[in-house]
Amino acid sequence: MPQVLEFKLPDLGEGLTEAEIVRWLVEVGDVVAVDQPVVEVETAKAMVEVPCPYGGVVTARFGEEGAELPVGAPLLTVAVGSTAGDVVVDGAAEAESSGNVLVGYGTGAPAARRRRVRPEAISGTPAVMPVAVQPPAPVAAPEPAPATVRSEVAGPVAVVSPLVRKLARQHDLDLRRLTGSGRDGLILRADVESAINAAARVTVETAPAPALSTHAPASAPLSVQAPASAEERIPLRGVRGAVADKLSRSRREIPDATCWVDADATELMAARAVMNGSGGPAAGPKVSVLALLARICTAALARFPELNSTVDLDAREIVRLPEVHLGFAAQTERGLVVPVVRGAQARNAESIGAEIGRLTEAARTGTLTPADLTGGTFTLNNYGVFGVDGSTPIINHPEAAMLGVGRIVAKPWVHQDELAVRQVVQLSLTFDHRVCDGGTAGGFLRYVADCVEQPALLLRTL
Repeated sequence: MPQVLEFKLPDLGEGLTEAEIVRWLVEVGDVVAVDQPVVEVETAKAMVEVPCPYGGVVTARFGEEGAELPVGAPLLTVAVGSTAGDVVVDGAAEAESSGNVLVGYGTGAPAARRRRVRPEAISGTPAVMPVAVQPPAPVAAPEPAPATVRSEVAGPVAVVSPLVRKLARQHDLDLRRLTGSGRDGLILRADVESAINAAARVTVETAPAPALSTHAPASAPLSVQAPASAEERIPLRGVRGAVADKLSRSRREIPDATCWVDADATELMAARAVMNGSGGPAAGPKVSVLALLARICTAALARFPELNSTVDLDAREIVRLPEVHLGFAAQTERGLVVPVVRGAQARNAESIGAEIGRLTEAARTGTLTPADLTGGTFTLNNYGVFGVDGSTPIINHPEAAMLGVGRIVAKPWVHQDELAVRQVVQLSLTFDHRVCDGGTAGGFLRYVADCVEQPALLLRTL
């Protein structure tokens, strides 16, 4: 006798209460194995493949791609067992449930080969709940986009951003017909917008010209009515909503203050050039400026541990943290995210740089896990990549401080009592005034600036 078991959207951890369905990995009638990923969802922190704890036949799915579901809502139902014997996948009888508890992302078990079973082949009365088998609704094929198309449409779609998928759906654009301009053919937002614009141009060019009335005077001007403007409303959800909530909470709870200083980064840039120009078989990957600044931050936090702390409002205590989990701001198609380099205090510049590179690539492809985005104790924000000199960063709650770095640019500077052109950067520190006073914050920032101007100071802590 089969049982139809309901699998609900599990708690994805870190206080997340909802997720958006990005892509179904199974269809009604598919045979699934225990812990096989069945749906890809997007939370406010990361893209997650959700594994099903049951093995059997999928009898129903709940929610279309693009829909948001709260934690605890039904995802799908699975018929486990049958009157003819256990459901078999790859020749092995499946257990009813793995017993695993999902927190954050999948269990890592290899996915079994999918096999379609006709729903009517599932006999018997469900023991848990009656669920009507819902065959997938037919989907009308959209007209092919006139630009950047290819004839081959089979296989997976090379797109990872839910924003890109949503934009394509809104304009009835088949992503399988696009050729992506990103790495390994990844379809970017610019590719979709280009195809949409090309389709609009073709529509305008092929539209029939409006007929002119023969009764109107030849000299009468033609009036053109402009379309009425309307306000645009953009829901604050997903990454953008999570950022809005965190920044609002930071402003409400943290009495922050900001101090800043200009520093001569000429020697730091020269040291980096020497590091990356050594060559030879023993040479490692190139060290970025961000990695050097991150290493300077860990050295400064060792001297000023007050800034690597948080405030427990309930206990009215300042909690100094034993390890530095260094976050760095990264702009992605999904919005601003802050991946975390764990145990940064025990890493050298090369190790920090390698981890920043790994996390940056994961952010670009949308594969950061919740664990990659939580637990930070101090944040480094390099807004100089946007071509700006300075800013007043908002603290990444519940941390106590954030260091902002502007662009490094040639400026006139007094060097050794003479006016010279030097590479200058503005550094700004926003700190929680509850954990320290201006003297501590100023000391931290001055030490960072001194290391930027004289990188040899770091030799004491390497």
